[in-house]
Amino acid sequence: MSTLRSVVTGVGSYLPKRVVPNQEFTDWLDTSHDWIVSRSGIESRHFAAEGELTSDLAINAAKTALADAGYTAQDIDAIILATSTPDQTFPSTATRVQYAIGMTGGFAFDIQAVCAGFAYALANADALILAGQAKRILVIGAETFSRIMNWEDRTTCVLFGDGAGALLLEAQEGTGSPADRGILATDLNSDGAFNDLLYVDGGVSSTQTAGVLVMEGKEIFKHAVQKLTATAETALAKAGFGQNNIDWVVPHQANLRIIRLTAQKLRVPMKKVIVTVQNHGNTSAASIPLALAHGKEQGLIKPGQVLVCEAIGGGLAWGAAVIRW
Repeated sequence: MSTLRSVVTGVGSYLPKRVVPNQEFTDWLDTSHDWIVSRSGIESRHFAAEGELTSDLAINAAKTALADAGYTAQDIDAIILATSTPDQTFPSTATRVQYAIGMTGGFAFDIQAVCAGFAYALANADALILAGQAKRILVIGAETFSRIMNWEDRTTCVLFGDGAGALLLEAQEGTGSPADRGILATDLNSDGAFNDLLYVDGGVSSTQTAGVLVMEGKEIFKHAVQKLTATAETALAKAGFGQNNIDWVVPHQANLRIIRLTAQKLRVPMKKVIVTVQNHGNTSAASIPLALAHGKEQGLIKPGQVLVCEAIGGGLAWGAAVIRW
């Protein structure tokens, strides 16, 4: 029996030109390269230039994904942009991308689930395609977290970076079996009881300011490993797979220790995990598509392989997707 599948036909990424090594923080912050690496695995990250907006990063990633797929903006029906650092309160940053790439039809909107944003965006894009609302959707994760850092908090400001990644999803006929290419299963979760573990202390309704990031790192660490493992296992079960079917885990790139422990609990060796956190830092909703683009560019991710993408962020919100490339 045939069924629609949301198949990845293009991937793109963009990183700001400015590279910020750990050493740059030691000039004015009580920290060291070794301290940052030991706790996070991060060695450097990229920061957007003055005047460079989240939309600028997203536009570049979108254009690269379109070129990779061999399409123009007029071939696209929708854009879903996952971000917690939009250009404006409204309208959506996605509509700015839509205009900039020359897409004159269809629709565009933002989605906000912090670091889990790309997982949420993938699930929503898949649902729209399966419902017949769109044939081709650009799914983008883009962030400029350098704009919401507390530069006096050494436990958080060294962890985050800026960047954007994009996937082009296209409706294609499948057989309805796990052998199909495309998104095979998704799993989404949230629990607002943990709001105070990771949040920004500002907002339109509360303080009328953008605010800065606040995080209880030790508590987030505990939740991350357990919840990432559980959502990955749930998504795999929905797809009809077990851990032995995984070719690559492409996780949210928040912390190397979290990545290693989650892989261990999933019984997946690190040689099957795409890791970019050392060079990108935590780019929130952009981290998974950036890692996917890296994996493809390096010739690691190949057609037909099974990927598990999982992420957790403020909310708490977490989720996973199983994709056959």
